[in-house]
Amino acid sequence: MALPSVFRVRLLLAALAAMTVLAAQPAAAQYRQGYGPQGQGQNQKDTYSNEEIVREGHRFFGTASRELAELVEKAASRWGRPNAYILGEEGSGAFIAGLRYGDGTMFTRSQGQRKVYWQGPTLGWDFGGNGTRVMMLVYNLPFADAIYRRFGGMNGSAYVVGGFGMTAVSMNNIVIVPIQTGVGLRLGINVGYLKFTPKATWVPF
Repeated sequence: MALPSVFRVRLLLAALAAMTVLAAQPAAAQYRQGYGPQGQGQNQKDTYSNEEIVREGHRFFGTASRELAELVEKAASRWGRPNAYILGEEGSGAFIAGLRYGDGTMFTRSQGQRKVYWQGPTLGWDFGGNGTRVMMLVYNLPFADAIYRRFGGMNGSAYVVGGFGMTAVSMNNIVIVPIQTGVGLRLGINVGYLKFTPKATWVPF
């Protein structure tokens, strides 16, 4: 017997929330074990310093701001030094449930550059829409192609300083921290994930 539509919707939303929580748990466990701020398990010569990230961020966003430096320092205090970063653009919109799409280039010291695309749904107290530039800091990436997977949102990871906003998504011990300008109402309370792919796709799941 077919389920009424309202029950199918509720099951879909519950499954989405469950996937997000489960995806975030392994990274949180690794962080508690000491993998994060000290940068254990990665070669320091393959990472980027705060000064390098801030300098590249100022060039990319077209402005020199203390707020960006504060967010980069906040991320460093929690996750250490990134061994990759992504520069790109993103468009998103939501009315409780929403979608986000973006594309950019990922930079690494030892494995060159990769074109990346990302998509994902959001769900929660989240309204509005925007199109922004985004800089993503990538921590504990074991190899470049490991970026192509789904990353769930981390609870309590949202920060806003001036016109910049920062969140975090994770899978296993890899953490990705998107930093955006003009965050508006999009940095709301939401659950969701980002799926990174080597080619553009309209399928967010």
